[in-house]
Amino acid sequence: MIERRPFARLGGADHGWLKARHHFSFASYHDPNNMGWGPIRVWNDDEIAPSSGFPPHPHADMEIVTYVRSGAVTHKDSLGNEGRTEAGDVQVMSAGTGIRHAEYNLEPGVTTLFQIWIEPSARGGPPSWGARPFPKGDRAGRFVTLASGFDEADALPIRTDARVAGATLKAGETAEYALGRDRHAYLVPAVGAVEVNGVRLDARDGAAIRDEEVLRVTALEDAEIVLVDAA
Repeated sequence: MIERRPFARLGGADHGWLKARHHFSFASYHDPNNMGWGPIRVWNDDEIAPSSGFPPHPHADMEIVTYVRSGAVTHKDSLGNEGRTEAGDVQVMSAGTGIRHAEYNLEPGVTTLFQIWIEPSARGGPPSWGARPFPKGDRAGRFVTLASGFDEADALPIRTDARVAGATLKAGETAEYALGRDRHAYLVPAVGAVEVNGVRLDARDGAAIRDEEVLRVTALEDAEIVLVDAA
């Protein structure tokens, strides 16, 4: 089962400094029939204006993954962590028992990103933050794990039965991902149009997926893909 969720039909908000589209209910966009997909609770598609951002605010008991599509985001938190995450790179925050953080676009142009929230396998635990680069060339023609709850080498750790993966495909290329019928997946092409098991997705469309053993993703245009695989 693959349900296409067109970008143009997503909920959203325009705050001037922030233009956001929500794949699931979030903030003022509420749809009781669209509260998440398995443990995937939030997938926001954000455009942040230069010299602006989210001032310090709290989180708890959530795994928060930020995938930067263009520009960069600068992070500061109550643990003393500071970092700048650039386009194509990923940061992960395990909110655990509680953390305050701020995220700003200190760049001269607009920063665009996906922010993904996944429910943790267990509540509590010490909060943490980490980031690392994931060169797009390393993902050429195949899926690479970016964040994982399965102790995978080179992936950022998250505390949940889930994996975040990315791929970059040239037009005409195909990559496969072994999902399994007992798993939920949500897939969004950050750039370019693709077909997923024959279902077309344009850039920034979402696909809610379940009961599929293998995902066969074919790029109709040069594409950059982000996928969450969760219980």
